[in-house]
Amino acid sequence: RFAPSPTGYLHVGGARTALFNWLWARRMGGKFILRIEDTDQKRNTPTAIQQVANDLCWLGIEWDEGPEVGGPNGPYLQSQRRDIYDKYIIQLLGEKKAYYCFDTPDELQAMRKQAEAQKKSFIYPRPEDFPGDKDAEKMRGQGCPVTVRFAVGRDEPIVVTDVVRGEVTFAAGEIGDFIIQKSDGFPRTTLRASSMINSWE
Repeated sequence: RFAPSPTGYLHVGGARTALFNWLWARRMGGKFILRIEDTDQKRNTPTAIQQVANDLCWLGIEWDEGPEVGGPNGPYLQSQRRDIYDKYIIQLLGEKKAYYCFDTPDELQAMRKQAEAQKKSFIYPRPEDFPGDKDAEKMRGQGCPVTVRFAVGRDEPIVVTDVVRGEVTFAAGEIGDFIIQKSDGFPRTTLRASSMINSWE
């Protein structure tokens, strides 16, 4: 799967990723799926989706599923799959595996600067008690940003089996609780929350 953001032209890094994914799919007898990460509503450009498609065609990369082609795993614009993502966000909140966060950008920046001054990596300070749905609605009503963070496990190490590097182990506490849903209700694109849910589905 290749999931570019339609915020501009396809750059060299994106083309490289698309090519490697396409080659891997062909070698393993799989399918190459094109999804469009159009969840950054402020930066999307109306012509970028078609431009990405044109650039891939110019490179000779054809997708088996995606925009203009269709397929059994649509829709292929992430913004059209929001109800799917919302279902999992609600599930994670209910299981206390995620929680609401009300920090403003200025407050987060102040936390980062404080960590930098202490020569520490910034790790978001998890609250002792997770806010509930009523708290979130109240904060939204006051015009405060409401995001959702994933509660990363603190005690167990994270083990990933990488195709290139093999088994990689690192401490979960080094990651910190990351945002999986932005204040506009869309999944966080930089962490590919929507892509992870697509893989799970």
